[in-house]
Amino acid sequence: MRWADLEGRRIAVWGFGREGRAALHALARRLPGQRVDLYCAADEAGAARTAFPDVLVHEVAPDADALASYDIVVKSPGISAYKPELLAAKERGTRFTSGSALWFSGHVDARTIAVTGTKGKSTTSALIAHLARSLGVRTALAGNIGMPLLELDESHADLWVIELSSFQTGEAFGVDLGVVTSLYEEHLDWHGSRERYVDDKLKLLAASARVLVNAGQPHLLARAERHPGLHTFGDAAGWHVHDGWIQRGDERIIEARRVSAPGLHNATNACAALAALEIMGFDARAAAPALSTFVPLPHRLQPLGTRDGVAWINDSISTTPLASLAALESVGAKRVALIVGGHDRGLDWTPFVEAMRAHAPAAIVCQGANGGRIADALDAAGIGGVHRVNDLAEAVNTARRALADDGCVVLSPGAPSFDQFRDYAERGKRFAELAGFEAHAAGIRGLGVE
Repeated sequence: MRWADLEGRRIAVWGFGREGRAALHALARRLPGQRVDLYCAADEAGAARTAFPDVLVHEVAPDADALASYDIVVKSPGISAYKPELLAAKERGTRFTSGSALWFSGHVDARTIAVTGTKGKSTTSALIAHLARSLGVRTALAGNIGMPLLELDESHADLWVIELSSFQTGEAFGVDLGVVTSLYEEHLDWHGSRERYVDDKLKLLAASARVLVNAGQPHLLARAERHPGLHTFGDAAGWHVHDGWIQRGDERIIEARRVSAPGLHNATNACAALAALEIMGFDARAAAPALSTFVPLPHRLQPLGTRDGVAWINDSISTTPLASLAALESVGAKRVALIVGGHDRGLDWTPFVEAMRAHAPAAIVCQGANGGRIADALDAAGIGGVHRVNDLAEAVNTARRALADDGCVVLSPGAPSFDQFRDYAERGKRFAELAGFEAHAAGIRGLGVE
């Protein structure tokens, strides 16, 4: 949908998060004088009226009749496209769009790399931008990573690196290179089923002239194999990790330990970033040394520091059980107290429990809305060291006591944060504060155009 399609129409913005605010600002700039309604939560209404005095604010979630009264609704990505009221309004003629879709329609000539994936998409996006900038390329980093595209609506960049969630992949088009880092079960509450989640995630393939996918995931490769512009990373012929090195085929490029973001998975993310630059025509080999100066993203296996003999690692971004397992593998053989649990969206914790049969940490602290369900499964499997607590604050204290001044506390919840916090960033910030590392709650570096 183009901006011109909105002119003179009955328009509503649904959601007053950062995406919603960016859409309201862009509408005021692009279509001055256009009437716009806003639907937001009651506790957001005051701020909305102050910031946008010309917007009619509704302090309620719209029902099907409300949505059907508009020609076009600009929806925030966190609102499921499969809500019954949305589908009913669609049947009655309402068209739905988003900030991302409007940005793509207004920037058809931009050179774009769009990155998605269950895990690794944020770090890979940030790595691509960092490496491109090391080559002197004016690069934008935006999207789901923390800066809505419409906040950069009037900015110029020679390369756009855009992270897309599974909520946003269907909104992209005209992408030069689509990158899929991984594909696991996630966000079933938004998409409704695993099959729909996979289909939605892989809409990026159809939107992209060329695609780059993880060769280490056969099911992902099988879905992408018919794409005429298919490229891969993680296989021996291309960019991959082998014997402690990042290699391009048989050529050793840089030792994996020099990647500033820890863990094998981040070395693999670096391979994806290098491959993406190469496909776009940049000198990836020349960019590789800059991997050592990359600043790891907060809340993603972020080392906070050590206090009273206990190290603390913030992996609040972890929202699947497999991510929790990956966090344990990255920490290695240290004595660990792992904090899991949060909003319950019905994911299967059986693979996590089975892995704990073989090698469990010193303590597993189960908290939040699904903490009891996780603890029940662990107890039924005969796994020791399981603790049940109500919330994150109690979990931190329990983990600290369980280690007795010797080991590492890892927050890797394997679940969303919505039972206690607005988002994973707020959860990670609170964890850092509870651990005594308030200064480590900074945001992502490098967003915007540099």
